Amino acid sequence: MNTIAKTHISLNVHDIDRAVAFYEAFFGVSAHKRRPGYANFDIENPPLKLAMQQGQVTAGAGTLSHLGIVVHSTEEVAATKDRLESTGVVVFREGDTVCCFARQDKVWVTDPDGNSWEVYALLDEMNETEDDHFDTHGREAETGCCGGTVAAPVTLSLNIGREKTASPGPSCCE
Repeated sequence: MNTIAKTHISLNVHDIDRAVAFYEAFFGVSAHKRRPGYANFDIENPPLKLAMQQGQVTAGAGTLSHLGIVVHSTEEVAATKDRLESTGVVVFREGDTVCCFARQDKVWVTDPDGNSWEVYALLDEMNETEDDHFDTHGREAETGCCGGTVAAPVTLSLNIGREKTASPGPSCCE
């Protein structure tokens, strides 16, 4: 049985500093993690993992990047994948991947209206500045993850009752 640790919401924002200032005031806590063009909040009450990445926001598309559920273990990610596949939902699995300045194990699905969802377990918060996204001097590395530009969404199919085909999930932190 899956136990949700937290709900995850990822937003595309125009100005990361203004967004962080707003959410620090709104939640009454400091950002959990800050990187150039990226921030996240790890809130206990309500149980929420809010991520934001600065970049170009497409007019009329809103600022929602994707939604997710944080679970406690990789076994829960695997169980979610198996459960979804058994009902005909096509999933894309990303095992042991670095995204949003953290190492994660995850699966992606897209609902019938195009909203991307991830179910993931954190393997390593990577809070050190010498993580996979920074060079040895603490400067942002050229990794393309969570950085300045927002990738166009890639949609998975909700393929119930049809032949299953999977496509890659959304770009990391799009």
